[in-house]
Amino acid sequence: MTITVYGDSISGNCLKVKFVADLLGKPIRWIETSVVRKETRTPAFLALNPAGQVPLVILEDGRPLAQSNAIMLYLAEGSRLIPADAVDRALMFQWLFWEQYSHETAIAVLRFHKAYLKKPESEIDPALKPKCERVLTIMNDHLATRAYFVADALSLADIALVAYTRFSHEAGLDLRQWPHVQGWVVRIEKDLGLKTALPNL
Repeated sequence: MTITVYGDSISGNCLKVKFVADLLGKPIRWIETSVVRKETRTPAFLALNPAGQVPLVILEDGRPLAQSNAIMLYLAEGSRLIPADAVDRALMFQWLFWEQYSHETAIAVLRFHKAYLKKPESEIDPALKPKCERVLTIMNDHLATRAYFVADALSLADIALVAYTRFSHEAGLDLRQWPHVQGWVVRIEKDLGLKTALPNL
């Protein structure tokens, strides 16, 4: 059966849901819902998700489910994208939590201010770029000795983290400064069947 996805195509959080569905061959009906045009703030949308956020899915039985990583976990239940080993699975969760708490709040926010709100540097929190750089350094160090984030295999951790990392240049960040991250982005994009989003590649 097909699930309905309310998503904004500029949002990494929304695209990661599509990446998982496409990779696993799960049919979805995508309803474009613009954050910039405040389509998540309409009474009709707020009735579905009072938090006023995308992605939001309507499951086959009509129940709504929000939060990108929760949706990915639902879609990937029982698949190879969730490690079978308990420790590896916990490590995947570790990276999923970190992605939403530390990564998304840095790179996605800076990208949105620069690329979509077109704010000048003077109106952007000066702490954001150093926060992004710390995040990318943590990732780069982790990837120095491994091809994937967990268990040497593609998992939801990689999909969650690649969604915004592949658009780092739109936040004014050059991944050539973090070569392990750059190589990993290209690898994950290939695994997902995506054309690379990175410039000059």
